[in-house]
Amino acid sequence: MRIFKFGGASVKDAAGVKNVAKILNEFAGEKVLVVISAMGKCTNKFEDLVHAYFHGTGQAKNILNEIKDFHYQILKELDHNSSISLYNDVDNLLLELECLIENPNNLPDFDFVYDQIVCFGELLSTRIVSNYLITCNTRNQWIDARNFIITNNRYRDGKVDWEKTEHLIANRLKPLAEKSLVISQGFIGRDSLNATTTLGREGSDYSAAIFAYCLKAKSVTIWKDVAGVMNADPKKFPFATLIPTLSYNDSIELAYYGASVIHPKTMQPLKARNIPLFVKSFLNTGDAGTVVSETSAELNAPCYIHKSNQVLMELSTRDFTFIVEDTLKEIFTILADHKVQCNIMQNSAISFSFVADQAEDRIVKISEIFQQLGLNVLVHSGLELLTVYHGATAQVDQLIEGKQIKMEQRTGKTVHYVLA
Repeated sequence: MRIFKFGGASVKDAAGVKNVAKILNEFAGEKVLVVISAMGKCTNKFEDLVHAYFHGTGQAKNILNEIKDFHYQILKELDHNSSISLYNDVDNLLLELECLIENPNNLPDFDFVYDQIVCFGELLSTRIVSNYLITCNTRNQWIDARNFIITNNRYRDGKVDWEKTEHLIANRLKPLAEKSLVISQGFIGRDSLNATTTLGREGSDYSAAIFAYCLKAKSVTIWKDVAGVMNADPKKFPFATLIPTLSYNDSIELAYYGASVIHPKTMQPLKARNIPLFVKSFLNTGDAGTVVSETSAELNAPCYIHKSNQVLMELSTRDFTFIVEDTLKEIFTILADHKVQCNIMQNSAISFSFVADQAEDRIVKISEIFQQLGLNVLVHSGLELLTVYHGATAQVDQLIEGKQIKMEQRTGKTVHYVLA
């Protein structure tokens, strides 16, 4: 059994959908389960819809119409007068979404509302791909990932219930996957009350790893618009080069520090079952790409990871008393409760500082809570985080030239720069 994952860039338009069909045709006769993300940058548009609906801005209907137009344009370009309609399932999903947003929101939990709406991106993309494959005489079984991936009720960051999920996949999904190509969604699951949950942004990679673990797959292939895993983002760093092989541990480190090719949660289940991960280009399928495995040599070349839209929060005691374990426990509990992940952190006797992704609503909320605890709070927004893994080189001086270093942190293999 192979697991394939296609991201939004691979199905951003009709040509992309046709290319996915062509790639899958190359593996005809093999057992393959395919995980597909929302089309193009559609998740961003669905997030706009969530904000408009939740806050009652009056723009929800207009945004929904944009979503409809985008998907219908792709269907129009794919439709080749087949006797099989490409539209029915999509029409039904869009009608369901429209009914959902017709009534004003009366739910206080933004994250819950987010998950119930954003999931439609994956549902729509997979229906379109599945139905198009059928018109091309490629038999496949569309499944709803929410029937198999079970999580807790931590919306927008669902934690997988591995016992229930593995039982469902092994007993109900595996017999289907043994007989037919399977098309499913990334990113989504459900909780014990049957409400939709999501696994965190870019969680489709993680979904592929979950299916792979539970099906004891031969391999996972993530199809990207780049040649494989690079030592830097080629869109930001012109010197970026391909990393042909990568160990599980190095890939986990890179993902944790923010490398965008592999989702941070993806590697643990693959490592647990020693399932190799291939990262390949959907534009040049014959290229070798990158293989991540247990047997790959340890990385010894520097990797450059850049994250924008970062915020540095500095906490200190008002009476200059020590920040002790009890205070740190309160700080980390607040961060966990509000789903704020520290990208890096530092502490001294009387202060604690951390860098996180800039999510305005969460940063404002936790700032208020920290002030209520009696802490001084200083927030620096609009920052960049540059991480150099496996040693700094002369290129770092060029990368940070002319920028103010707000924080610098060094460990055995890694150096971080927080830049303004």
